[in-house]
Amino acid sequence: MSGASARPAAGNNDQVERRILDTIDEFIELRRDLHAHPELAFEEERTSGIVAGLLESWGYKVTTGIGGTGVVGTLKRGEGERKLAIRADMDALPIKEATGLPYASRKPGIMHACGHDGHTAVLLAAARYLALNGHFSGTLNLIFQPAEEVGKGAQTMVQDGVFKRFPTDAIFGLHNWPGVAEGQFGFVEGPAMASIDYADITVQGSGGHGASPHLTVDPIVASASIIMALQSVVARNVDPLGTAVVTVGAIHGGQAANVIPESVELALTIRSYDEEIRAQVRERIIALAQTQAASFGATAEVDYRDGYPAVVNHAAETAFARAVAVDSFGAARVEKDFAPRTASEDFANFLLEKPGSYLFVGNGNSAPLHSAKYNFNDAIIAPAAIYWARLAQAYLS
Repeated sequence: MSGASARPAAGNNDQVERRILDTIDEFIELRRDLHAHPELAFEEERTSGIVAGLLESWGYKVTTGIGGTGVVGTLKRGEGERKLAIRADMDALPIKEATGLPYASRKPGIMHACGHDGHTAVLLAAARYLALNGHFSGTLNLIFQPAEEVGKGAQTMVQDGVFKRFPTDAIFGLHNWPGVAEGQFGFVEGPAMASIDYADITVQGSGGHGASPHLTVDPIVASASIIMALQSVVARNVDPLGTAVVTVGAIHGGQAANVIPESVELALTIRSYDEEIRAQVRERIIALAQTQAASFGATAEVDYRDGYPAVVNHAAETAFARAVAVDSFGAARVEKDFAPRTASEDFANFLLEKPGSYLFVGNGNSAPLHSAKYNFNDAIIAPAAIYWARLAQAYLS
């Protein structure tokens, strides 16, 4: 079972809850401070500095600069041989905040619109308890990752030897989820979040006067045909029992009503859970773009870029993580039949290296992720931190 027990060991749940609740206001204030000072991918200097300073003050051995601005705090207790990693992400998004909150972003055009400020505060709250009051035997590695939003942070940390320098038997992470009841936990065995790839299609035609279209090769008409044809990839090429998403999120071409432009650019995002479907969708997008363009006398150049794979949770670790939640909060706090999400997460790169599981915590009735009006729900810091503390003690018992 990759070192994970099917059932967590018994622990003093009341003490964990009481100790964390005693200091939770500090971490709510910390979360709001991080929210007011967001930092983009690989620029998380202030955030990583705060994280490193707090971990050091609690007795962790701290290593900085992993994968750029990543931080790992290590705490070893007793003679236990088990090694556990828990990860939180730190970066923000290039979005202009529209919440009107008193602690709204002080950096124009940058905000924590995905809750990474909350994820960091949650893991720090658990880290404090585990350092000062935790009961375990083994090694705990707390990974604070940069650059999740651009899909490079986890891979960069792996390339920088995070698991060679900090060996681990299993890794866990979590994400808040708007629309799921506040403090509810969700678990998915197997594919939990989709892979993500990108494609930029440049349709090249021959521009001219809008009043004489017969003298041109109109890339706008060709692009329209490509967009419509792309809808058939999921509808007619992907197995109906499989899943994929092909979205044309941007189209740029032309500047005036009476001018047919030389070229048009399309920007796509592509999601799937299965590597075979992922490859199939790539093949069909390229073929459709080129043949549709050719049918209008135009050409299509496709710049297809792999993002990162699907988050595929390991069975034993997911069962263990779910059992911790049930043991800690009761079965009613665990969502039944929690469905996979078509959003993407570069935690997938960690799961390619080590067994583990990525879980979800309800953010309540908030604005959606990546919205200018999104805000992390401070009420879930305590239960999520209590969960991490109990999971660590159970795994390292």
